[in-house]
Amino acid sequence: MKFMKIGSKPDSIKTDGNNVRYVENELASDITVNVDGSRFYLHKFPLLSKCACLQKLLSSTDKNNADEVDISGIPGGPTAFETCAKFCYGMTVTLSAYNVVATRCAAEYLGMHETAEKGNLIYKIDVFLNSSLFRSWKDSIIVLQTTKTFLPLSEDLKLVSLCIDAIASKACVDVSHVEWSYTYNRKKLAEENNGVDQVSAREVPNDWWVEDLCELEIELYKRVIMNIKTEGRLGGEVIGEALKAYGYRRLSGFNKGVMEQGDLMKHKTVVETLVWLLPAEKDSVSCGFLLKLLKAVTMLNSGEMVKEQLVRRIGQQLEQASVAELLIKSHQESQTLYDVDLVKKIVVEFMARDHSSEIEVEEDDERFEVQEIKKFPGILSEASKLMVVKLIDSYLTEIAKDTNLPASKFIELAESVSSISRPAHDGLYRAIDMYLKEHGGITKGDKKRMCKLMDCRKLSVEACMHAVQNDRLPLRVVVQVLFFEQVRASASSGSSTPDLPKGIRELRSCGTYGSSRSVPTVMEDEWDAVATEEEMRALKSEITALKLQEESGRKSMDKAAVTAISRVKSLIMSKKMFRKKLQGKGGGGGGGEKNNGGGGSDSSESLGSVTDEAAKTATPTRNLTRKVSVS
Repeated sequence: MKFMKIGSKPDSIKTDGNNVRYVENELASDITVNVDGSRFYLHKFPLLSKCACLQKLLSSTDKNNADEVDISGIPGGPTAFETCAKFCYGMTVTLSAYNVVATRCAAEYLGMHETAEKGNLIYKIDVFLNSSLFRSWKDSIIVLQTTKTFLPLSEDLKLVSLCIDAIASKACVDVSHVEWSYTYNRKKLAEENNGVDQVSAREVPNDWWVEDLCELEIELYKRVIMNIKTEGRLGGEVIGEALKAYGYRRLSGFNKGVMEQGDLMKHKTVVETLVWLLPAEKDSVSCGFLLKLLKAVTMLNSGEMVKEQLVRRIGQQLEQASVAELLIKSHQESQTLYDVDLVKKIVVEFMARDHSSEIEVEEDDERFEVQEIKKFPGILSEASKLMVVKLIDSYLTEIAKDTNLPASKFIELAESVSSISRPAHDGLYRAIDMYLKEHGGITKGDKKRMCKLMDCRKLSVEACMHAVQNDRLPLRVVVQVLFFEQVRASASSGSSTPDLPKGIRELRSCGTYGSSRSVPTVMEDEWDAVATEEEMRALKSEITALKLQEESGRKSMDKAAVTAISRVKSLIMSKKMFRKKLQGKGGGGGGGEKNNGGGGSDSSESLGSVTDEAAKTATPTRNLTRKVSVS
C-alpha cells in the first residue's frame, strides 16, 4: 500500500477528554471550532490563510461570537477536520488509500483550493491520487470502496469515476504486463507446494482480477464491469467468470441453489444486476450458473423480464444442464413441488433454435419487401438434441414423484421434445411408470395419452421383460411389447415373423397406439436400440425385485410372453362369457359391448383380477398407458 507524508512539524494537537482538542504551544487559542460535538481550540492565522470557508464563516458570525464557528456538516467529521487542521499548522500528515477520500472531501468543504494559497491541500491530494494510488490495483479498489460514505460529494469531485476508470484499465491490461502477486485465491495449483519461484513464474490467468472486485458493493461493481465491457479487450468468458465469482461471494447459499435468510431486497438487487450484466456471447457463462440465477430469481419473485431473459439464455445451451439444476421449486402458493411450466418454456426455447431463420414481410406502397432475419447462428446438432431428450426423460422421472403434478403438465412437457427421435425409449418408460406408480387415480384418457408418447419398438430387452410383468400398464401396451419383442427375436435369428395367438392378433387388429408414430414399418436398427447404462441399471434392479433372473436372455422373455398371453386369453374368454350372459337376459348386449369398449383402456388393475397366479407374480413397476377394446 502506498502512502504520502505532508508537513514536517511534530504533532502538537492534544486531547483533553473525548470532545476537547487543542494545540499545545505558547500562544493562546483565538478561535473555537465545533465539529459534531467536538471542540477544537485553535489559532486563526494558520487556519484562515488556507481555508476560504472559515474566512466566510467568521466574517458572517455575530460580533458577540466572532471567535467561534460551527462546521458540523464537514465530511469525515472531527477526524477529517483534524487532518486538515494539522496540514494548516505544517504538522506531519500521513495520507493513504483509507483516509484520502475523507480528507479530500473535508478539504473541499473547507475551501482549501489554490485560490486561497498555492500548494494547498486539495492540490497535494490530487497529485497523490493520480501519481500513486490510481496506479496501484489494490489501492484503487480501497479508494473506490471509501467513496461510498461520502456520496454524493465524492461523485461530484469525480473521485468515483476516476477510480472506476483506473480499475477497469488495469483489469483489461495484457496479462504479460501484470506484476504478479500472490492474491489469486482460487483452487490451489500443484506447483504451489514446490517453492516460491515456481509460483511466481506461473503464468498470470486472464481472470486474475475477479476475486478482488467481489469486495465492491453491487452498484460500484456494476459500473466497473460495464466499464470493462466498454473497453472491449476481454472476452465474454472472463466477464462471465467475474459474475459467477461475485454471485458466489455475495449471495449466501447461492452455490447450493438456495437463498438463505438475509436482506432479501439486497439479494434481489444483486441477482437482477448480475442478469443484466451477462455477456451477450453464447457459452460465456455455464448453463448451471444461469439456472442458479433462475432459481434465485424465482425465489426472490423478480420481474418477468428477468425470467424471460434467463429462459432465452438457458434455452441456447440446455444440453449442458443437469437434472438437479432443472429442479426449480415452485412458489409457495403453487400446489406442485417444481415449476414445470418454467422448464417447458426453456425446452420450447431450445427447440425453437432448430429453425435457423424466419421470414418477415413488410408491405410497401409499390411492392412487398421480403427480409430474412436469423434468430440463432445455427441449427441444433443431433448430439445436442439427444442430450436434451435424455435430460428431459430424467427430469420427467423426478417430477413424476410429485403427487400433485397434473398429468397434463407431464404430457405437455414430454410432447415438447417428441419431435426428437430417441434411439431408446427406456428413459421415457421409466418416467411414465413412475408417474403411474405415484398417481393411482389417473384417468383412462390421460393414461392413454401418456402411453402414446412411448414407442414400444425402442424398448431394450430388459425394459420389455419389465413391461410385460407391469400391472400398471394397459393390456394393449403389453401386447405391443410382446409383438415387437417377438419380431425382434425373429429378425435377429433370420426367421420370418412368428404367428401370434389369435387373442393377440385380435387385440392388435383393433389398432395400435404403442407409439405416436405408425407401427407397420420397423427398421432393424431401431429394434436393436440400446438404452444407456444408467437406465439399464434402474430397470435391472426392478427386474431383480420381480425375481425374473431365474432364466437369462430369451428364456425369460418367452416365459413372460406365455404369462401375458394366458392373461389375454383369459380376459377374452371372460368377456365373451359376460356378453353371452347379457344376450341370454335379452337386454342390451350391444350396450354391454359399448361399455366394454369404454373400459377397454383398463390398466393393470383389470389384469390383476383375471387370475390369482398372475396377481401373485405381478408387482408395481414403471409405466406405460394404453386402453384395449376387446370384441
